[in-house]
Amino acid sequence: MPTMETTQRSATELTGRSIIGFSSGNSGGATFRAFDPQTGKPCEPEFTSASVNEVNRAVELAVAAAPQWASSSREVRAEFLRAVAAGLEKIASTVIERAKLETGLPEGRFKSELARTCGQMRLFADVVQEGSWVSARIDRADPKRTLPKPDIRSMLIPLGPVAIFGASNFPLAFSVGGGDSVSAWAAGNPVIVKAHPAHPGTGELVGRVISDAVRSLGLPEGLFSLLFDSGIAVGQALVKHPDVKAVGFTGSLAGGRALMDLAAARPEPIPVFAEMGSINPVFILPRALQERGEHIVAGLYGSFTLGGGQFCTKPGVVFVPKTGASEELARKLGERVAEASPFTLLTAGIRTAFVHGRDERKSTGNLRITVGKNGDPDDGSYRVNPVVMETNAETFLANVELSEELFGPATLLVSHSNKAQVLEAASKLKGHLTATVHGTEEDFSEFADLISVLQTKVGRLVFNGYPTGVEVSHAMVHGGPYPATSDGRSTSVGTQAILRFCRPVCFQDCPNEFLPAELKDENPFRIWRMIDGEMTRDAVARPA
Repeated sequence: MPTMETTQRSATELTGRSIIGFSSGNSGGATFRAFDPQTGKPCEPEFTSASVNEVNRAVELAVAAAPQWASSSREVRAEFLRAVAAGLEKIASTVIERAKLETGLPEGRFKSELARTCGQMRLFADVVQEGSWVSARIDRADPKRTLPKPDIRSMLIPLGPVAIFGASNFPLAFSVGGGDSVSAWAAGNPVIVKAHPAHPGTGELVGRVISDAVRSLGLPEGLFSLLFDSGIAVGQALVKHPDVKAVGFTGSLAGGRALMDLAAARPEPIPVFAEMGSINPVFILPRALQERGEHIVAGLYGSFTLGGGQFCTKPGVVFVPKTGASEELARKLGERVAEASPFTLLTAGIRTAFVHGRDERKSTGNLRITVGKNGDPDDGSYRVNPVVMETNAETFLANVELSEELFGPATLLVSHSNKAQVLEAASKLKGHLTATVHGTEEDFSEFADLISVLQTKVGRLVFNGYPTGVEVSHAMVHGGPYPATSDGRSTSVGTQAILRFCRPVCFQDCPNEFLPAELKDENPFRIWRMIDGEMTRDAVARPA
């Protein structure tokens, strides 16, 4: 059997091999390359797919690391996250250049994405170091009650090894060192990442920084592994492995659903936190349309074409009242699209799916399509022209495919005749990440029932703005009912993301000296705790 090399490599050196703890994979498996979307040509070097033995070894190391990392101090976890952020900033120019090559996206995009990636690492470091995220609760005993009440204390603890899947559209913020990995580490779990095959070089550069941080801080080897594969075998093996305890995924509905089904079919089912498809509906209410239609045109065009329309929060359908103002909005939006230059998509597969979906919609009756100038480039690149489509509410409601995500620079304008019609359309929407409402105070008052309906459909409601751009903060919710995510009770962005990768455990009548520090009477970390239903940082004395 091939052996793995144990070596410490430069953080900027690409080897094309998986990172398994402190070792480099050497499976001799199938090889693949990334492709430059601007040209369609392959990039060096070759990457080698991990073997089943390497998957098993990565999980074995994670299992060995889990108890030590789960019991690690708040300071140690915070130091690790900050060290990774600092390491990424040191190789910023190298990782940005590689990300540009593998995605066709501009340098400015990756400067901001790298800043976001490092920023969320430091935010989670702060959360971990403060410590109140564990949701410590204490219900003191009452031995004098007719039925004596026991002393009950609970807190959140980590799940164990977590498998993370890199996302195609965010090579930094939602991939190897992205929000899923960071929140899992912060919660006290080892992480095994399955790199996305579209940007393996970017993934390896980030992975080397993480591996070096683990080693230099003397942390357990299995805290991090990175596995390459151009197909689905490695991902399937990870999800089915009995020692993997949770999964984080950002991608298509088909991919996420397949992982959900695999995880549910295990002898021990595990949670899959998958962010999947979303059309992020926008509702432009009558007075707002009349007062600032031209301003909305500019914002809407910028939002649905941002990043080539490859944001999971891209507004894919826009509901407008059927008026002269809406006809003017459609005309001006069509003019922008007709004059636009092509946008580069991330992969050949994404381009094929976009072209197919666009062309399939052309056969829908009562649907008008405006496409960018000169047709799609036929030069081997992954470029396509943007699209705006127009139809009415009756056609939208009668054709289910119009409510499905078209990933890329496209949006659909749906005109409605009255309030009842737009309420019907809203009520028949599936789950989405966001919904946006443009209106005046009078509009919001008149359409309060629409806003009530939308709260049941999405994880984030945006007022007089645009859904692209997700702030990493304490209150952010980047989730939503199925099929936007596999579990609408969770978020993949913001500090509440940590709650996905832990579970509550309760201690009843446990002697103080054997309790976790967060639950001890004296509250040594001075965290916020709920004591008998009241939030406090005070110590607690047991009743006599």
